[in-house]
Amino acid sequence: MKTRLVLFLLAACLILAGCQPASIQAETTEIPLPSSTPQPELPDLQATPETPGLHVQETPLHFTFPTPGNQPVSLWRPPLYEVPWALGEHDHFFFSRPIAADEINWPLADYRYGGIFPDSDIVHTGIDIDAPYGTPILAAAPGKVVWTGYGLYTGAGNEGDPYGQAVVIRHDFGYQGRQLYTVYAHMSAVKAYLGQRVETGTVIGEVGDTGFTTGPHLHFEVRIETNSFFATRNPELWLAPPQGWGVLTGRLMDRRGMLLTKQEVVVYSIDTGQTWSVLTYGPTSANQDDYYQENMVLSDLPAGDYYVYVSVNGTRYRTQLSINPGAVTYFSFHSTLGFDLDLPATPSPDEWLTPES
Repeated sequence: MKTRLVLFLLAACLILAGCQPASIQAETTEIPLPSSTPQPELPDLQATPETPGLHVQETPLHFTFPTPGNQPVSLWRPPLYEVPWALGEHDHFFFSRPIAADEINWPLADYRYGGIFPDSDIVHTGIDIDAPYGTPILAAAPGKVVWTGYGLYTGAGNEGDPYGQAVVIRHDFGYQGRQLYTVYAHMSAVKAYLGQRVETGTVIGEVGDTGFTTGPHLHFEVRIETNSFFATRNPELWLAPPQGWGVLTGRLMDRRGMLLTKQEVVVYSIDTGQTWSVLTYGPTSANQDDYYQENMVLSDLPAGDYYVYVSVNGTRYRTQLSINPGAVTYFSFHSTLGFDLDLPATPSPDEWLTPES
């Protein structure tokens, strides 16, 4: 029993130890690339038929991009939609960003929810937001502070806890009858106190590097029903997008209908020529949204038309879809049937209250 406990705690430590913004690459890269860099082998967009679910038998895509510098302030994103925000009946943009809009506040591309840390099968249960040491951390919504300090995972007061100094807020609202919590970790200083009532934007701490991390940033989680490490959801489906921008989510499956893990998805903007690359969730610990049942989310996409590429077993698949402002765009992919842009069927109340194990 003691051996199992030690192994379990070691896995948790590795999860948060992987939260390091030191070698992050930017989320987007413009096409064409500099002449010294190999060009991504995108198809001739004019000659290829515009058929959703199109697949082409050829070598899988491999994108190699230069390491970019920091984005200038002039490329900053629009202000966020006011929360709560939900254009679709199944959407739930209930939370504002925990880092102010005049700072970097989008998820680091290499440390998204469900991502796999190098040389392991350990899955990231939140998102990391890069910010300078000491940057104020803001409450994402109104609620009550139910945890402060060290020991969120291993027990109160343990300064060796992987989360470092952390704050947990139990919010004044829930979702489908279940309580919602948000977690803010790796703080250099805690400004909130246990039992405090906070509003959206209340300063609750400062960005730091406490816990298992190699650089200052904020680790942010959304938990549903219980304040538990195992009750997380993808924050990118809960954080309000910038005005005029939207979110892409997908469910990708193999020929047997099993979820594809660590599968690269490339998203290409027809309007601007920018590309994004994101991996599907790892095989364990990541929890899906009750409605979308996704294993991939990419937020903060400017509204417009996009191609989505998936390469499986030597076959490259492509579909075209639109990102709508302030909304979630959904697709599913099956390696035998290709893409499908229809929304999922609405689950029954019993299915919502009894998520898959």
